Amino acid sequence: MSDSDPKPGTSSGPAVEDRTEPTPPSESAENGAAKTEEMEKTERTDTSSGSSEPTANHRPPAGTTSTSPAPAAHDGADAPPVAPTPARLNGEPKRDGAPTADDRAPSHPNLPYAHTDPHAQPDIESRIAKGRPPQRPKEPGGGLLMGRPFGVPVYVAPSWFLVAALITWVFGGQLDRVLPELGAARYLVSLFFAVAFYASVLVHELAHTVAALRFKLPVRRIQLQFFGGVSEIEKEAETPGREFVLAFVGPLLSLILSGIFYLAMLPVEPGTVPGVLLAGLMVSNLIVAAFNLLPGLPLDGGRMLRAVVWKITGRPMSGTIAAAWVGRALAVSVLIGLPLLTQTGALGTNTEDISGMDTVTDALLAAILAAIIWTGAGNSLRMARLREHLPELRARNLTRRAVPVETNTPLSEALRRANAAGARALVVVDADGQPLSLVREAAIVGVPEHRRPWVVVSGLAQDLTDGMRVSAELAGEDLLDALRATPATEYLVVEETGEIYGVLSAADVERAFVKAMARPN
Repeated sequence: MSDSDPKPGTSSGPAVEDRTEPTPPSESAENGAAKTEEMEKTERTDTSSGSSEPTANHRPPAGTTSTSPAPAAHDGADAPPVAPTPARLNGEPKRDGAPTADDRAPSHPNLPYAHTDPHAQPDIESRIAKGRPPQRPKEPGGGLLMGRPFGVPVYVAPSWFLVAALITWVFGGQLDRVLPELGAARYLVSLFFAVAFYASVLVHELAHTVAALRFKLPVRRIQLQFFGGVSEIEKEAETPGREFVLAFVGPLLSLILSGIFYLAMLPVEPGTVPGVLLAGLMVSNLIVAAFNLLPGLPLDGGRMLRAVVWKITGRPMSGTIAAAWVGRALAVSVLIGLPLLTQTGALGTNTEDISGMDTVTDALLAAILAAIIWTGAGNSLRMARLREHLPELRARNLTRRAVPVETNTPLSEALRRANAAGARALVVVDADGQPLSLVREAAIVGVPEHRRPWVVVSGLAQDLTDGMRVSAELAGEDLLDALRATPATEYLVVEETGEIYGVLSAADVERAFVKAMARPN
């Protein structure tokens, strides 16, 4: 955030105005509020005696007058105002303030990215913009859980079954020409090939995962999808050298697998089922390695190009921009070039055997590949921009002043103190001034104004847990990680010494994020 953003000690919004004295029940009855017969009798008794004080049925909870400072007297009152004793907050009174009607917490994203795109988490902005509460599910999900190699969950997405069926059908047609004696059994062989091929893709992804874990980068999950696999690494490599290695190990393993299948194919008799399977796996892994080495995001080669430009310029953003635009050019080339190569026979196909359906299939495949590459390159640019702005999210700059109030303080009195101090949050403390809970601004909004004198703050507060105490020094991804670990709408911000600094609202983090993303680079 810029220096002009609100800091603790300045009010970033109008304080909530609240009444400083309870509304007499007689006035509430005259205004048409629903009452029970017993309450109406009490009101009539009080009115006839000339008393303007609330009856016992409507008095603030017992004990509030003895534990909370009296509100300041109004014009015409004989008694001088009793000033509350404010708790000190970094050398000044804690401040609390006016809650807003928006009780939604933003989603503080995990920021994972696929091995083919260090910035690809396309839904993070939409989740934050929609203001969903930050959540850290026990499992990331994403399909059928297959295992946990190296402690990283591996999922098979539903789309994999579609591509497995497609591979089975296409490869089965090729087997019918090579091994016609198989008959219908060729589809079982084709299904085995589809599974073996995606097992090779899993090895490719595990190479990225092992390298990331070696560099102490957390890996959220591996997911096998329609067009390959994704290793979701939650943080970026710290240096361009590590980024290059992290991207290169995947294609390298695919090349090694291709060599292994070639060596295994040598002693096998050609024209047999093992020979055809080994040849198919050799060629497919070679294609995977070559395709991923193309120098454009979101492919591994794009990340390698990004690392090189990062090393030369010293700016990761420059590397991302260069690799992303090369990726977009690559997408256009695939869209136009792949059907042309097929039609001209440059890929080894016999042009006389190409039918109209084959032409449509090739064009459709090229369009899907081009869309994936183009979208991935755009996501890389957007996520790089996000990461560049993340350091601007600082807990210290976004924290609201807070007023300490004791457990049985009426809400109206607590808000009066907050308004007087120019604060925008309430912290419930014990008799020794130790924080116990945070009053939820959404709960305050839900209390009608005429009920606030008889509602104590403890009934609207959320108990503090260890995860709801965050350091005032947190910023960027560290701040988001802390908030994501313990989903809540408000957090207590403390100094390194343990002193209370204020209250951080998740809604404020959302607004700051949106503002930062709207700012041009």
